Amino acid sequence: MTQDVIIIGAGPAGLAAARWLTSRNFQPRIYEAHSALGGQWSWTNPNSGIWPQMVSNTVREVTCFSDLDFPINTPHFPHNTAVGQYLEDFATQFAIRERITFNTRLVHLEKAGDDWALTLKTNDTIISDSAPRVVIATGRFNAPSIPHIRGDIDFSGSLGIAHSFNYKDPMAYCDKRVAVLGGSISALEIASDLAMLGAASVHLCQRRQRYVNPKMFLGTPIEHRLFTYRRGRLALDDPEALLRDSEAKILEHAGDPSRYGTPKPHSDFAKAGATGSQHYLNLVAEGRVNPYPWPDRIDGQCLHFLDAQPIEVDGIVAGTGFRLDLPFLSDDLKTTLKLTEAGIELDEFTFHPDIPGLALLGLWEQAGSYFTPLEQQARFLAYTWSGERPRPKADMIKGIGNCAEKGHHQKPHIQAEMALRFARLCGTDPGFGKGQQAISDLDPYIVTGALFRTVGPDRLGPNRE
Repeated sequence: MTQDVIIIGAGPAGLAAARWLTSRNFQPRIYEAHSALGGQWSWTNPNSGIWPQMVSNTVREVTCFSDLDFPINTPHFPHNTAVGQYLEDFATQFAIRERITFNTRLVHLEKAGDDWALTLKTNDTIISDSAPRVVIATGRFNAPSIPHIRGDIDFSGSLGIAHSFNYKDPMAYCDKRVAVLGGSISALEIASDLAMLGAASVHLCQRRQRYVNPKMFLGTPIEHRLFTYRRGRLALDDPEALLRDSEAKILEHAGDPSRYGTPKPHSDFAKAGATGSQHYLNLVAEGRVNPYPWPDRIDGQCLHFLDAQPIEVDGIVAGTGFRLDLPFLSDDLKTTLKLTEAGIELDEFTFHPDIPGLALLGLWEQAGSYFTPLEQQARFLAYTWSGERPRPKADMIKGIGNCAEKGHHQKPHIQAEMALRFARLCGTDPGFGKGQQAISDLDPYIVTGALFRTVGPDRLGPNRE
C-alpha cells in the first residue's frame, strides 16, 4: 500500500529522503522554494551561501550518495556546478524531478486532525496541502548571523558589511582592503580567496586561533585520515580518545599554526578547536593574510582592537555562522521542539515522540560533507516509517533526554560520527556484532555511503546490483 508524504526542500536532504521513502512505497511530493533543485548547491538560490567560484571543501567520495558516483574525470574537490549537476543526475536516476513543485515556499505547518496542514506560497498565490507525514529538509545554513560590534551600524567602508552567505562577487574586493571575521572553514577559505584574487590587503579577525587541517596531506585527501570508520566509532563510543587522536593528527598534518605566523592557539586542544583550509596558513606565512584579534569597536572605516593596532578597511565579510531558523512551524510545534536560534530537541536528530508523522533532516552542525550522513538519516527515516525497523516511543523519549543532556544541536559533529550513528540505527553498520579483528580491519576505511551498503537492508553487490 502506498503512503502519502510531503517533503519540504529539494536539496541533498530532500532528494535523499525522496529516494529512500519511494523505495518503501511512500509517494512523496516535494515543494521547493527555488526554481531549481540542489538547495545550497544551486548558487542562484536565495537560500544558498555558495559563491560562483566556490569549490567543494570535501572530497568527491563523500560528496555523493551510494547509488551514483561523480564522472570519472571529476577533480578530487568538485566545483559547485559539478555538485549541482550531480544532484540533477541523481534526481533523474530516481525519477524525483517530476515529484517537485518549484517556486513554492512553506509558510505555515500545523497539525490538523490526523494530517498535517500546510500553507504554501507560490509567486503571490497562497495554496494549501495536507498529508499524514511531512519531512522538513530546508537545511541548517540559510539564516546568517553577524555578531554585533560596537559602531558596526556606522561602518563607512564602500563595500559595507556582508555575511559570507551573501559573498557572491569576490572580484568586487579586488584592490580593496578587507577584514574577514570568523574562524571557521568558510572564513578561512574566503580570506584565502580574496588574498589570491588580488585584494589590496586581507585581515582575518578571530576570537581565538584554531588549529588548521589542510584539504590534502602527502597527496591524500584529508577525509581519508579524519573521516574514517575508526574516528566515527571513537566519536560515538570514546570522545576523549577522539580528541587525543584529533590533536595528534592535526599536529602531524600542519603543526602548530603559530609557526606560520598566527597567534598561539590555546594549550588545551579542546578549547583551541580545529578547522580546515588548504591555503590559509601558507598565505599567513607569505604575509598575504594578516591574523588579527576580534574587533572591539568600529569607527567609520577603522577597526579598533584591545591589543592590536587599528586597521582601515573598505569592506567586512563575516563568516560567523547561522541561526537555526524554521519560521514556518506553528507556535505549538516550536514549543514542543524547544526550538531556539541555537538548538532544537529531537530524538536521534530526526523525530520527536510527541509529534508523530514529522521528521526533520540535516539540522546539526558538522565538519565534513553532509551527503553520507544525510543518506543514512534518510534510510533511518524510511525504515522507521515503513515499520521495517520501528522505533518505540520509549526509545524516542530516551533520545530526547540524550539530546538535551548532550546538546546535540549546539555543538559541531564530524561526518564519520553522524554517518555511523544513523547506520547503527538502520542496521547497516558493517562492524556491528563483529569481533575486534573485523572492526580493526574496518577502522582505516573512509566513511562513504557505499560502506553502509555492504550489510543489512538494501545491501549492494560488488557491481551495485
